[in-house]
Amino acid sequence: MSGHSKWANIKHRKGRQDAKRGKIFSRLIRELTVASKLGGEIPEDNPRLRTALEKALSSNMPKDTIERAVERGSGGTEGVNLEETTFEGYGPGGVAIIVESMTDNNNRTVAEVRHAFTKAGGNLGTDGSVSYLFIKKGLIRIRDNSNLDSVMEVAIEAGAEDIEENTDRSITVSTLPEDFEYVKDSLTKAELDIEESEISLVPKTSVSSDLETSTKIYKLLEALEDLDDTQHVHSNADFPEEMVDHLS
Repeated sequence: MSGHSKWANIKHRKGRQDAKRGKIFSRLIRELTVASKLGGEIPEDNPRLRTALEKALSSNMPKDTIERAVERGSGGTEGVNLEETTFEGYGPGGVAIIVESMTDNNNRTVAEVRHAFTKAGGNLGTDGSVSYLFIKKGLIRIRDNSNLDSVMEVAIEAGAEDIEENTDRSITVSTLPEDFEYVKDSLTKAELDIEESEISLVPKTSVSSDLETSTKIYKLLEALEDLDDTQHVHSNADFPEEMVDHLS
């Protein structure tokens, strides 16, 4: 078990994001549409769509909205012209940032992302300039650590890589991307309370900064997240505890 929470980089922004339901729904609709387009509309045969459906349902998205997004992606209605694009760059203090977008106008998205970096004193890099600093992992968050022994037993048996307790009494189970669905299904069958789960980019090492620089980084991440085409923002920033506590 490791001591550093893999959710730490995003936890302090979660409340703000959760409050922006319209933005969340837009992101989920895009993910449902693209997942259906790439892998088909049958969740049992499409792990990406299955994960997107779970997120949509947990966010209380109306069923008819979900069905329209899936149908649109699978070609049942008007065509979909969304392109997945990833941007890499450096923010204040040399922090590495990756922005995952879905867009129907790549030129517009590039310009908006570049402007956000430049305005914050950072710079947009080339492909591969920071991605080597991250690794893709499956992350499964269990709500209550009172079931730690059960979580460890089930997760290890299913092939999890790591299990850790977080400061908020939750548990994070880490997996290889290819083992994510099996481990999550095993935890679900064991009736353990999964709060959220995703395949995400996790930094190999973190960058610490003083409070002033951390505030600038935070504002840049906010600006990137607020862009209409943004799906996910990842960074290797390690924010000071006093900042995390203030923004939680």
